[in-house]
Amino acid sequence: MPSMHLSHIRKWLLQSPPVEWGILQLRELLIGALRQGPIPQHVAFVMDGNRRFARNHQIETVEGHNLGFEALARILEVCYKSGVKVVTIYAFSIENFKRSKYEVDALMDMAKVKLSQLAQHGDLLDRYGASIRILGQRELVKPDVLVAIDKAVKLTSGNGQAILNVCFPYTSRDEITTAIRETVMDYSQPLPSLHRPFSESHIIHTIRARQLSTHHEDGTRTPTSDPEDSAASSSATLHSDSHPSPDLPDKPDSAIYPDPETITPDILNDHMFTAGTPPLDLLVRTSGVERLSDFMLWQCHQNTDIVFLECLWPEFDLWTFLPVLVEWQWRRKKADEKDRGREKAYVGRAVKAR
Repeated sequence: MPSMHLSHIRKWLLQSPPVEWGILQLRELLIGALRQGPIPQHVAFVMDGNRRFARNHQIETVEGHNLGFEALARILEVCYKSGVKVVTIYAFSIENFKRSKYEVDALMDMAKVKLSQLAQHGDLLDRYGASIRILGQRELVKPDVLVAIDKAVKLTSGNGQAILNVCFPYTSRDEITTAIRETVMDYSQPLPSLHRPFSESHIIHTIRARQLSTHHEDGTRTPTSDPEDSAASSSATLHSDSHPSPDLPDKPDSAIYPDPETITPDILNDHMFTAGTPPLDLLVRTSGVERLSDFMLWQCHQNTDIVFLECLWPEFDLWTFLPVLVEWQWRRKKADEKDRGREKAYVGRAVKAR
């Protein structure tokens, strides 16, 4: 309990006008300094520790989640003001449905409240031109929660400068499975047949049609009296008419399908929930737990920095996030220097080889 009193006292001091003004100016200065270096374009957060924070401070679990939402609003403003284009948050896992019905219903109701609160913070998202996207399986969500989801999405649908991806309900394995299923469906559809005016079949059809037309014209001007010629003419006419037209559609067994060998990681990327967004540069998880918990497994690549922090999510703010961003910038600059060094060495070897 004393820690809670100290927390209230510190909060009261920080909210006093002179201190608040000074902190705001320092905050703007630090964010401006960050913008002078490279900025991650896609950042993901596993917002872990709300319930533990509530237990540690002997407050209701709902209040812990409310404080977690306030932390999210603070971090979103820091990210968008710094120049981050895409923020992805892990809001609700499909695995949570395996819990008791009471707990699942409570989590759903809490999700509805949080999405409604997020919609009420539309001024923050509008200020930075951020739109909300919901990533996950909509069919698993209750109708009243879907209403809150659609309201939040509609509120920011006109924004195009940044993106807030809310993973709800989501697991990375489900996302990958869905992407593979859609890719298989695409590759199971025959390629559309293209009508080529100069194809071999079209040329043959045109020549036969002209020969047939000439034959009919000759027969009307000088009708033949020779039975053999007439029979031959009739035979030729029947043969031409009975020949299948090359313009008829191909039979199903002759359809051409896409080659599975052409499936690449880029093809699967285009079928992921995060299609069209920059690669994941930074993933942050709070609460000291060092695992991904089935989140963004496909999006994490060789250049993604994964950071595990000891602080709980309601405690996460600029002062905790700033060292993470500075370290990311330092690593990115080092990587760029190595790349430039390799390029210079390659050019030098090429020049010597000449």
